[in-house]
Amino acid sequence: MTLKRTHHCAQLTKADIGAAVRLSGWVDSIRDHGGILFVDLRDRKGVTQVKFDPRADADLGARAAHLRPESVASIAGRVVARPAGTVNAGMPTGEVEVDAAELEILNASETPPFPLDDAGGDKVNEDLRLTYRYLDLRRPRMRHNLAVRHRATKSIRDYFDAQDFIEVETPILFKSTPEGAREYLVPSRIHAGEFYALSQSPQQFKQILMVAGVERYFQIARCFRDEDLRADRQMEFTQVDVEASFVDREDIYALFEGMLKKLWKDVLGTDIPTPFPRMPYVEAMNRFGVDKPDMRFGFELMDFSEAFRASSFKVFQSAVASGGAVKALNAKGLADLTQGELKALEEVAKSVGARGLAFIKVEAGEWKSPIVKFFSDAEKAALTASLGIAEGEGLRDPRQDKARGRGASAEARQARDQGRRLEVPLGRRFPPHELRRAGEALRRDAPPVHGAGARGRGPPRFQPQGGPRAALRRRPEWDGARGRLDPDPPARPPEKGV
Repeated sequence: MTLKRTHHCAQLTKADIGAAVRLSGWVDSIRDHGGILFVDLRDRKGVTQVKFDPRADADLGARAAHLRPESVASIAGRVVARPAGTVNAGMPTGEVEVDAAELEILNASETPPFPLDDAGGDKVNEDLRLTYRYLDLRRPRMRHNLAVRHRATKSIRDYFDAQDFIEVETPILFKSTPEGAREYLVPSRIHAGEFYALSQSPQQFKQILMVAGVERYFQIARCFRDEDLRADRQMEFTQVDVEASFVDREDIYALFEGMLKKLWKDVLGTDIPTPFPRMPYVEAMNRFGVDKPDMRFGFELMDFSEAFRASSFKVFQSAVASGGAVKALNAKGLADLTQGELKALEEVAKSVGARGLAFIKVEAGEWKSPIVKFFSDAEKAALTASLGIAEGEGLRDPRQDKARGRGASAEARQARDQGRRLEVPLGRRFPPHELRRAGEALRRDAPPVHGAGARGRGPPRFQPQGGPRAALRRRPEWDGARGRLDPDPPARPPEKGV
């Protein structure tokens, strides 16, 4: 029997009725209807229903009875129309089936250790899925992810090719270089006692290419960094690496906006408008407490310092008088938070710089909070107008300490512990608000300390001094008196040369 397929398992339609075909794939499911077996045969394209009738061929029916889910089989037969009432409109091949005439079991399967459908597979412990990774990758969602990655990579390559860029593959094994993270070291068998370092990025290579006159380079590059895991970084990852000569900032913006526009269209079929909205760093930090806010969520910090500057509520009034700030956000739909959860949020707020965290619940048109009795009508009106308060919502008022900075973003950090409660309409959890840019600037600008590499050896390492908030306070926009970034900072005198 030849193993060549005439069609894949999502290809047959009514136009193929009467044709002799051969299919190969995995047994997706088996159904016994009064002795007649119906087998769904699956490959990476889709599923086709195959019928084994023991009345027409007893030997074939007996061999088909030995099929098990996930067995690999090759089947030959003739395409026939499904009987009336059995058409499956949800399948591309739902109007036809294959009346089997030949069967070869290429590989009999044991019972899989977990369900291979998405609903069942998602409930399985990840360790078990990784143990049987070859089975996990058969799940529809995993196959879809692989296909999406392929289409995304192809779209990126097509785009940069159309922009006259040249893809250059750079070495993975390189010498150790003083970059931001620790490196993975690979011992050399030929040169005893010497080590290669896995490339953290193609930074030096692409600079060589620019000096060499390549002018426009790109690469879908594999990078390796020996650092702690975080939400958007792991030890081994892939990045779109680009370098160009004779360009300015606007050229780079337009280049990558065009890439993302094409990528979304090719992969998701979605048109995204360009150019992208832009927001100054100071505005982003003051409104959202993070330098890359997700504008879909709308949890915006509103500054009510002026509204409460002369308030009879001494806690707010004294915070503003001492140079701090009073900010609030509207936590829509979270008026049902328990006292324990509110207390936990307050502790997190204090841990990141706020003096405290007050709350107001709006239920049945009534404001419920221990502090409401201290508010004037004008203060209530300011909160209502600015926050768009509605039924079932909760307000949070973090009081910032001028010496501790951006405590108002504390609630975003609480998402790590309160993720199940802070669900957002898009089905994603509230994103953690991190002062990433300050931390990255701190790491970049810190002085090198020799001999501080992994395991006490290696190139110079950069030792941060004081943490991200200390770096933030060193920024020229930092207003120490008010404990926040100033959108219009005074000019600093030029530093003396060393």
